[in-house]
Amino acid sequence: MTSFDTQLFVIGGGSGGVRAARIAASLGAHVTIAESFRYGGTCVIRGCVPKKLLVYASHYAQEFRDAAGFGWSVPPATFSWPKLIAAMDAEIGKLSAMYEKNLLNSGVQVLQGAARVIDAHTVEVNDQRIRTEHILVATGGTPFLPALPGIEHAITSNEVFNLPEQPRRVLIVGGGYIAVEFAGIFHGLGSEVTLAYRGEQILRGFDDDLRAHLHDEMAQNGVRILLHSEVTQIEKSGDGSLQVGLRSGSEGTATQHSFDTVLYATGRLPNTQGMGLAEAGVALDKTGGIIVDAYGHSNVPSIHAVGDVTNRIALTPVAIREGAALAQTLFGTAPTTADLTTVPSAVFSQPQIGTVGLTEAQALQAVPQIDIYRTNFRALGRGLAGGKERTLVKLIVDSASQRVLGAHMVGDDAAEIIQSLAVAIRMGATKADFDATVALHPTSAEEFVTLKDKTTRSRSDQASA
Repeated sequence: MTSFDTQLFVIGGGSGGVRAARIAASLGAHVTIAESFRYGGTCVIRGCVPKKLLVYASHYAQEFRDAAGFGWSVPPATFSWPKLIAAMDAEIGKLSAMYEKNLLNSGVQVLQGAARVIDAHTVEVNDQRIRTEHILVATGGTPFLPALPGIEHAITSNEVFNLPEQPRRVLIVGGGYIAVEFAGIFHGLGSEVTLAYRGEQILRGFDDDLRAHLHDEMAQNGVRILLHSEVTQIEKSGDGSLQVGLRSGSEGTATQHSFDTVLYATGRLPNTQGMGLAEAGVALDKTGGIIVDAYGHSNVPSIHAVGDVTNRIALTPVAIREGAALAQTLFGTAPTTADLTTVPSAVFSQPQIGTVGLTEAQALQAVPQIDIYRTNFRALGRGLAGGKERTLVKLIVDSASQRVLGAHMVGDDAAEIIQSLAVAIRMGATKADFDATVALHPTSAEEFVTLKDKTTRSRSDQASA
């Protein structure tokens, strides 16, 4: 390290960067990390962790209502948005401090400031230039806002956690997991929620049965969903409300609607702007994502990237795996890649989604013929509560090998259930393995091992559809 100040300089103190820094330090490397905001990154500070806390809070109104069906007399409950946000902020502060403390305890040099790449081996932070053997960019993503009149009046998932008060009427623009999760949050807390999406169905990229099922459940619960709809403009009125033009279809006429808050959840872009990467010769994709190989290496041998900034699988556990693998590759005994062949995911919508493996459409691209097993039922506890919510369970199986290619669920505890199934599917479990497993009764999870009725589809069916 005679010509370098440090062996690894990590830009970004989120999950991927922190994991890479700690693993590299444990392998004996001299590591420096810089973060421009708060340690913990998007997930901890303004992403999955605070959002999940709001999801928990939003469930209570329904649970209070359900309690009556089980003999409980619950007095009228009141909710305080400021109290919830204060409690959430305190918890996030603890987690952020823990991230920084763990870095220091691992022997990592921790800096606060925005870092910029000067060349293949030089980083500048706080007007100080640091020479480094390797640079890791782990700066995550940032919300996308389209260019339209009045867009400055809208907020994104970055600002939603800082609202001083709960909006009475919310427009959520987008149809992805962030959009449907916040729709459930605000609706559960008592806001009037409208979700506008320009596509034909919410949750593009998920299994079509799940998309349709969640749409129906959300609409039944009272969320107003407008498909084939897009915002044309936003104007702020004298009373502080937002007048929004909404157009249905490409030829439709925009109609005016009034909201208190407009939340845009229309995707995220890699956070690479102004970092000097292109000037340093790093190849970027059309959205600014750093192009890397399976090991996290860019086209510049000393510059690497992990996590959302690479514009691949935007999930925190994926960034963590990639960060650990890169550290092992650079400072361990052998090059290591993150195994991302079977990545489970969840949408903390209401009801919840859990999924792992291939969708029906993806499976038909991978194999000639598939068997589909599914069931749609009302879970045991919903009956006494008087609820109409229904659970969907679906397995996708390769007809030839009988290997389970995908498992999907919409319903209570879907994420917790899918996590366990991901182990079996990654190991190559067959439908016979599922059938031979004794059911745990009475649970919703048992449906995965008791599915009998199947529908068989082939690529020719898809081609003629």
